[in-house]
Amino acid sequence: MPLLDSEMPADPIALFDEWFREAAAAGARQEEAATLATADAEGAPSARMVLFKGLEDGAFLFYSNYASLKGRDLVHDRRAALVFYWFVTHHQVRVAGAVRRLGRAASEQYFATRPRGAQLSALASRQSKILRSRQALEERVSELAERYPDDVPLPREWGGYALRPRWIEFWESREDRLHDRLRYVLRSNGAWRIERLAP
Repeated sequence: MPLLDSEMPADPIALFDEWFREAAAAGARQEEAATLATADAEGAPSARMVLFKGLEDGAFLFYSNYASLKGRDLVHDRRAALVFYWFVTHHQVRVAGAVRRLGRAASEQYFATRPRGAQLSALASRQSKILRSRQALEERVSELAERYPDDVPLPREWGGYALRPRWIEFWESREDRLHDRLRYVLRSNGAWRIERLAP
């Protein structure tokens, strides 16, 4: 189906939500997986996969270790980008904007919903740091499992981020590589402007 400017919603979040649900219904594997791109203090780029964990007031949420490479990058430069790609529906969404940390309470609330194993792993891992061995990491997880037989505490350096979009681009595959690309750009008055881009 072509992306027709006249049929696009005024708010890009509505279109993202529609495409996200379509991907899930069509059987996309891990439809919540997205590439997160950041840059360090010298401007060197870095990208990795994260899991999108929902929307809050139009901001895209994800969680990670604040001391990880991505966390350190975001201390120096709050600008970041997310890319979603769902082969099953032939859709791609790019999101760029500024990132902020979520409050401790919001991070605790989400952390409590994670499987116990994932909680222990987050507590045990000093993400992006050099490990002595795999065995050392597994022993640390075992130690923490014994220390916390019930509730696992939220690690001090772990929590949520919210990326507030400055622009969102929607890409749909078309024949002969004449793809459709529409970009929503946030205006200073809070409204969105729609631009059509060459494929």
